[in-house]
Amino acid sequence: MISSIFEKTKPINYLIVFGVLFLFYWLAHFLLFKRAYAPEELVGKIFVLGVLLFSLFVVNFICHRNKITATSSYALLFYALLLLVFPETMTDSGAIFCSFFLLLATRRIISLKSLKNIKLKIFDATIWIMVSSLFYNWAILYLFLVLAAIYIYEPKNIRNWLVPFAGIFTVFAIAYCVLALIEKPNLLLMHYEFSPNFNSQYFFNWSNSTRLVIYILVTSLAALLAFIKLGKSGLGKVITIRLIALSFGIGIVLKVLTTSNNTYPVILTFFPAAVFMTNYLESIKRPNIKEIILMLSVFIPIMVFFISLIL
Repeated sequence: MISSIFEKTKPINYLIVFGVLFLFYWLAHFLLFKRAYAPEELVGKIFVLGVLLFSLFVVNFICHRNKITATSSYALLFYALLLLVFPETMTDSGAIFCSFFLLLATRRIISLKSLKNIKLKIFDATIWIMVSSLFYNWAILYLFLVLAAIYIYEPKNIRNWLVPFAGIFTVFAIAYCVLALIEKPNLLLMHYEFSPNFNSQYFFNWSNSTRLVIYILVTSLAALLAFIKLGKSGLGKVITIRLIALSFGIGIVLKVLTTSNNTYPVILTFFPAAVFMTNYLESIKRPNIKEIILMLSVFIPIMVFFISLIL
């Protein structure tokens, strides 16, 4: 039943996922974390929700445009379900914005495989990564993803290696000018003071550590199975999946470095995880097995959310 709905991309899929996410977004804010907002703050949260919903559209667009997955909407579904497993991410506006701009960067990086407008795509990807780092400074680590893509697709052109520096300078220059206008030019240097912010209490919490470990194990297993299944599909798709795997690894590192009270960057790993889970699911040939896995994939995140709500 679920597979018949999401095996193709249709408007009804967006309506279902957006409706469910809209409901759980407000449940997370008002019931799970008991937040209270003034009217002007509520307007801001509505805007953040809009960015989050648009991120789902970008996820589906990246997958289909670059043929990372089939024409299903499973990636859209898994991304939304991961938000229910980690509902705290829906309260972190910085993480949502950071994730959105990294999705835009990922779109440009993956499209490098066409070998067209390479320098422009590298510049765009660098710009979006630098913008995302304005929300989480450690997101600048995703520049390694740009460098990896250059190494894979066109490493012999020295100008490709210089383009990221132009992107970095552009964002820094614009940010510095804006801060100078409001007489706070030192804020930029303060923002990029890199120091690990490891919150041991978060990781030693049984609920948090169990969810994270299971999530990493399930995603790693799905990635391994995806690589095995895609071994015969051609080098192009395998290279793309490798870049996505690198993105997942960087996201986990960033999660460890920056998790503290009210900061939950695990959302940055949701796109790679959704891609791996989708590729594994699409490789299953038996419809009844696929349906069972989908039912469990929907039931478990909802159960985890309501258990968190009760406890």
